[in-house]
Amino acid sequence: MAGFIGEYTVKVDDKGRLVIPSAFKAAVPAGESLKFVVKKDIFADCLEMYTFSEWERQSQEVKSRLDFFKRKHALFWREYMRNCAMVEPDAKIGRISIPKKMLEAIGANREVVFAGNDFKIEIWARERYEQSGLSEEEFISIAESLPENR
Repeated sequence: MAGFIGEYTVKVDDKGRLVIPSAFKAAVPAGESLKFVVKKDIFADCLEMYTFSEWERQSQEVKSRLDFFKRKHALFWREYMRNCAMVEPDAKIGRISIPKKMLEAIGANREVVFAGNDFKIEIWARERYEQSGLSEEEFISIAESLPENR
């Protein structure tokens, strides 16, 4: 499994293309496809980008928790799968094209931040990313509330 770490600011070109940071491409295990799935985060104004294999694992886990004979579950799954895009960096410089409506949904105009989040990459409009952090007090409070043993 890839472990994405770090933050990288990149410009959005006139066609809405972004260059995936080379450190993230290098973090994809050898032999694994550079295909990614991008979708809107449920809780934040950012996009989530998963390697295809991680996307398969995550979506199977979500699907295993659903009963499609329950309306709410079927509606949830439909919404979960809505507005997903498959992207693959071009061989020349590693650009990807994310649908314009997805970039607009997170307020990305000129610059985005690719933020490594271990098993996924988050893509943020630079300004929103800078505003999204927790205060030190909030971070400490959450850290102290975590269970001692897992």
